[in-house]
Amino acid sequence: MNTIELNNGIKMPMLGYGVFLVGSQECEYCVSEAIRLGYRLIDTAQAYYNEEGVGAAISKCGIPREELFLTTKVWISNAGEEKAARSIDESLRKLRTDYIDLLLVHQPFGDYYGTYRAMEKAYRDGKVRAIGLSNFYDARFVDLAENMEIKPAVLQLETHVFSQQARMRELIKDYGTRLMAWGPLAQGTDRIFTNETLKNIGAKYGKTSAQVALNFLTGEGIVAIPKSVHTLRMTENLDIESFELTETDREMIRKLDTGLSKVDFNDPAMAKYLLEYDKNFNPDN
Repeated sequence: MNTIELNNGIKMPMLGYGVFLVGSQECEYCVSEAIRLGYRLIDTAQAYYNEEGVGAAISKCGIPREELFLTTKVWISNAGEEKAARSIDESLRKLRTDYIDLLLVHQPFGDYYGTYRAMEKAYRDGKVRAIGLSNFYDARFVDLAENMEIKPAVLQLETHVFSQQARMRELIKDYGTRLMAWGPLAQGTDRIFTNETLKNIGAKYGKTSAQVALNFLTGEGIVAIPKSVHTLRMTENLDIESFELTETDREMIRKLDTGLSKVDFNDPAMAKYLLEYDKNFNPDN
């Protein structure tokens, strides 16, 4: 599998398996299946309430720990230096591992500066191999990156062919930060699967629209973490290195970019929703 080098020299797979909204009861099976199929990057989070399922899967999979790349994220309710530090140890326990490959601040709310300081300490202590941010845009990203000693290795944002994050990709370049796409298939909306441009390009290579969309992202140097609970779709999502898009193909796909994201993290209503997330989230719904 193709990899990308982070700003501290760590190698990270370009394609992984995401477990957002994978229920805690089915997570162990899904991650086990993903690893069996060949995925080596697994992306979870404290707020997904399924770290234990990921940990159970990796402890039983038979793949050496050093061949896996685990990402998790510190949630808002664990923000602040002391609380974040405790939550990192709890994530290690749930994941049944001595170290986390990539640890992110999940949201730009709460005391995320304290959270990042705890992550820097965890990095120095060998509990974490790389640290970064999720859902930080524009000034918030720059402010934190400029004021912290360890520059973010990764920024995870909503990124797909309809929201290609061109401005943010340019902005983070100065820090050596790599972009990681959550929702790389546009949250599974039909427009990925029915878009004529993607369908026509896919037909040339005998590939699906989703495979074309993922190939485009990784070809742009963007790490992608598609999620599916279906083995066939997992297999299809993984099979994107057997063809190469032409520059003409890529230019056609670049024209699909609307510059808009589905989720607006500057929306006060979104901020309130996220701050109350723990009260309302049922991991098995």
